[in-house]
Amino acid sequence: MPTVSDCKEFWVNMPNLMTHLKKVADQRPQATYYNVDMLKYQVSTQGIQSTPLNLAVSWRGDVNSTDLRIDYKYNTEAMPSPMPLTNIHFMVPVDGGVMKVQAMLPPATWNPETQKILWKISELSQKSENGGVGALLGRFQLSEGPSKPSQLAVQFTSEGSTLSGCDFQLVGAGYRLSLVKKRFSADC
Repeated sequence: MPTVSDCKEFWVNMPNLMTHLKKVADQRPQATYYNVDMLKYQVSTQGIQSTPLNLAVSWRGDVNSTDLRIDYKYNTEAMPSPMPLTNIHFMVPVDGGVMKVQAMLPPATWNPETQKILWKISELSQKSENGGVGALLGRFQLSEGPSKPSQLAVQFTSEGSTLSGCDFQLVGAGYRLSLVKKRFSADC
């Protein structure tokens, strides 16, 4: 339980909220409920312990071929309440005139127009195979090698937890919350 000094209080201007809800109700009179974003924020922390998905990328190759390896690890330490990461996309451009993709483990999608490989993992958690630790492997046959290492792009979402540990509590009579969603996403 956080101490009072660890907590921040935010006050809601209820007349403004009621005006907003009336406007939304007028626009969508058939709706049975209305969602209102009450608190959005960004968290900037540093260090591998603060990221829910730890990554290491390695490139190896010569003029004829390139091997790409992406090691990943689900990190429960980054979340106060560890929840699965979902819809994880790993995308990497590969240059050097890729003539043929010789291997992709697990299977991935190669886009010859953009020269990018895309791996998709639907869900990752501590309950996943190997505790959420794994590797993505690609081998490429090149015509204009060697490939230059490029930046990995990763996207994912998580529902039910935050990275900051922030929570939301409504104090006072006369109002109620029907739903509180906790969500974070990454696009880097």
